Amino acid sequence: MLRKISADVQLGQAVKISEFVNLYGCVVGDNTKIGPFVEIQKGACIGASCKISSHSFICEGVSIADRVCIGHSVTFINDKYPRATTRVGQLKTDDDWECQTIRVGQGASIGSGAVLLGGITIGENAIVGAGSVVTKDVPKNTIVAGNPARILRQIEDDEDENSLS
Repeated sequence: MLRKISADVQLGQAVKISEFVNLYGCVVGDNTKIGPFVEIQKGACIGASCKISSHSFICEGVSIADRVCIGHSVTFINDKYPRATTRVGQLKTDDDWECQTIRVGQGASIGSGAVLLGGITIGENAIVGAGSVVTKDVPKNTIVAGNPARILRQIEDDEDENSLS
């Protein structure tokens, strides 16, 4: 198997990890499935019974609750002002930036190709459409899509998940 899983990773019971995965300093809950070509960085926390699809990038400062679906090629961004060097040309270190957190609530789904900017919260059972760029909080039970992501509609409590189109 071609996986890089550091000794400091905390894996729950029955976690399924595909090949070509890079995990370090993170926590992954029970029964979570991680697809190929996924990186989960230090300080990230993935809940139980999640699905993390291929080619996704989950950086430091990301907290994903239980039963969340992360589509293919989803990118989380934790740096509000990314720069390689300081103003005087020195390579930046961990002390030269502020980590922007991102929270994803229980039961939420993030569509393939979505980009989530730092400092936001995705509410419980929310759905982020494929290819969306999320720059603001998404309320629970809400469907958003677009660039920037905008509210399309609310999900009713009694709504069947197969009727969400």
